[in-house]
Amino acid sequence: MKFRVDSETGRLRDVLLCRPDFYQWIDTNAVAHATLATGAANDAARLRAQYGELEAALSQAGVALHYTVPEPQLPYQVYTRDSSQTTPWGPVLTTLAMPQRRGEYASLIKFHAGHDGFFEYTSDGTVEGGDIHIVQPGLLMIGHSGVRTSEAGAAQFAGFFEAQGWETKLVPFAAHFLHLDVLFCMAAPRLAVACIDVLGEDFAQFLADRQIRVIRATYQEVMAMSCNLLALGGDRVISPAHSVRLNEALRAEGIEVLDPALDEFARGGGSVHCMTMPLLRDPIKG
Repeated sequence: MKFRVDSETGRLRDVLLCRPDFYQWIDTNAVAHATLATGAANDAARLRAQYGELEAALSQAGVALHYTVPEPQLPYQVYTRDSSQTTPWGPVLTTLAMPQRRGEYASLIKFHAGHDGFFEYTSDGTVEGGDIHIVQPGLLMIGHSGVRTSEAGAAQFAGFFEAQGWETKLVPFAAHFLHLDVLFCMAAPRLAVACIDVLGEDFAQFLADRQIRVIRATYQEVMAMSCNLLALGGDRVISPAHSVRLNEALRAEGIEVLDPALDEFARGGGSVHCMTMPLLRDPIKG
């Protein structure tokens, strides 16, 4: 099967997941650090139930679900967005920064060996899928904080697209925010959700110049992973149930919102965008 993605918003056909069999909050980001500091513990039953809600939402949307095999030494393997990235020319194996997550590469190699394999491999610095946004055909944005994605890693990945004639933009941001998809996600063609208070008015103008409108998220919302959503195509998104205000704003734009509860995962520093790696989307027309 040929896996290809040329935007964040084309109709989603296939997605790569990893069940949270061994999920535990680990101290690899500011959100998880704050959660662990409270002395809270994972609720295994809630995790299973919430993951089931995500799977049900994807299935309701007609998406084919594929899985990597979870391994006990990799508690954040559920966040499949980071360890690879599907491009218009096939999947790319990325380079994870945190030692606790580097072993995730093995399950990706095994999975893609049963399909078409990889289009490319990153090898300079680090680059993680949560920082990579194939905004629309012809436009790629990559965030870099120097911690999870380095500027060198972002530049190398951008080079794969520049070689094909794409416009690329590297977006620096503070490491406190983990990945760019904590601060910015596409909801539909020409419509994004983003924290402009952090990313800046120049970023907003860059989007406006490309006819992309923005629903603005607050700092408090992004730190609750409320900006971290998955476009399904056809003016539909999956967005966590606790993102109440943003979900209402999306519905006001005519977007159908499927809203599984995902707060147990959000408290570990990730939500639906982090937990899904699109493998196949319909091309955007027009």
